[in-house]
Amino acid sequence: MMPAARESLLDAAYTALARRPWAAVRMVDVAAAAGVSRQTLYNEFGSKEGLARALVRREADGYLAGVDRALGTHSDPRERLMAAAEWTIVAARENALVRAMLTGCWSQWLPSPTLTAVPSSSAVPAQRRADGALPSPGDFVAQVRDRAVAVLAGPGVPSSDTTDLARSCELVVRLALSCVAAPPGDGGVTDLVRGALHRQPV
Repeated sequence: MMPAARESLLDAAYTALARRPWAAVRMVDVAAAAGVSRQTLYNEFGSKEGLARALVRREADGYLAGVDRALGTHSDPRERLMAAAEWTIVAARENALVRAMLTGCWSQWLPSPTLTAVPSSSAVPAQRRADGALPSPGDFVAQVRDRAVAVLAGPGVPSSDTTDLARSCELVVRLALSCVAAPPGDGGVTDLVRGALHRQPV
């Protein structure tokens, strides 16, 4: 199957999820919305659980790609971290799957695939990846922290020299996640991050 068709199926599943609980989303309806046969859908994802895993993987990848974009938007390190924190809040507010992944709070409305890897016999490389381990909230903290450290420290800096920077980056990530769980008042995450970084080495 062409990658574009796989994306169309994932788009159809995401749209269906916005209208009804995952338990009520039918594979035949997802296939019809994407303009393919139900057999094609099963060939691509294997099962409804496989479709759920692929959808969660795609949204996780989209969130992390947004983190990378945010980290590249400014020259000032603090501004870069604030941009990543703000993106985290926006992504979680606009995407229920991202919010669930970041907080670990999966409502009955959403699919909730196991985060551990599952046996995969799929011939589709993208599905084999989706059948691998899915990120937990702790995994996201580590991945965003490590991305931020890599961007802010630059290439070739030994990890022994980035301990303080990693601590500051992790603090920002955890502040952003706390704002996802309990949205801040006026000033939002920007004021919180600015205050937290005031005495932090960045």
